[in-house]
Amino acid sequence: MRRLIFLVAERCLGCRTCEIECVLAHVGGKTLEEVVGEGGGGMPRVSVDDISGLAVPLHCCQCEAAACVLVCPSRALSRDSATGIVRIDETKCVGCGSCILVCPFGVLQRGSRGTVISKCDLCRERLEKGEYPACVSGCPTGALRLVEVKEDGGR
Repeated sequence: MRRLIFLVAERCLGCRTCEIECVLAHVGGKTLEEVVGEGGGGMPRVSVDDISGLAVPLHCCQCEAAACVLVCPSRALSRDSATGIVRIDETKCVGCGSCILVCPFGVLQRGSRGTVISKCDLCRERLEKGEYPACVSGCPTGALRLVEVKEDGGR
């Protein structure tokens, strides 16, 4: 089974709380005040976009046949065999951008350092502790949900 974040579109207000929670989950325990005071320092791995008048949080869909993994020349992107999560080894990423070009959802981006790619990993560390991804647990309306998808595509 694969896990992914499912959007209940009619519940999303476009408040961007998911973006804030994502940044805070990946900046080493800093508070929002500290991150803002440092002039940023964090980049959300989810972004809320306006699509035909709807607010839609976009993040890695953990594609079954992940093109990003297939094209990565340095093998920095791989699928974790235990969890099914497509993750990046930042020490191997050369920043070529091939994965950005082939992502069908346009959600891969350069990280805050400008070279290494940044992508949603479903907050792997939180999942290992039995917690939900930061964007899911932080969503005030329950618009984001962590779901398990069966190999045949059913939930």
